[in-house]
Amino acid sequence: MTLNEPEIVDVYRALADPTRRAILDMLRSGNQPVGSIARSFRISRPAISKHLSVLREANLVIETKDGRQRICELNGTPLNEVNNWLSRYEQFWKSNLQSLKKHVETREKAVDPHALKRGVVK
Repeated sequence: MTLNEPEIVDVYRALADPTRRAILDMLRSGNQPVGSIARSFRISRPAISKHLSVLREANLVIETKDGRQRICELNGTPLNEVNNWLSRYEQFWKSNLQSLKKHVETREKAVDPHALKRGVVK
């Protein structure tokens, strides 16, 4: 799957919303009935149903029926592609954080300790 394929675009769109991310977080601990998910939020049940619909379209949530209940299950497989994409930036951030650390350490060595006592730092 590449970043431009409709499936991965749906995943990123689904992950862009904080309510949908919170729903996925809930489902990490196990399957949940829709009613239980809805009660956990201060928004209407139809709004939760719309969020769940987006998550199902992105294949992040699988919904099954158990009697009268609809049970939601987390499907983490589409998140593998997101993880693969993000991992490409890991070295970039490590490098930038190392540079920042060196800069701060160099600055700390260059600061006159007497200036620190007087509250004057250049």
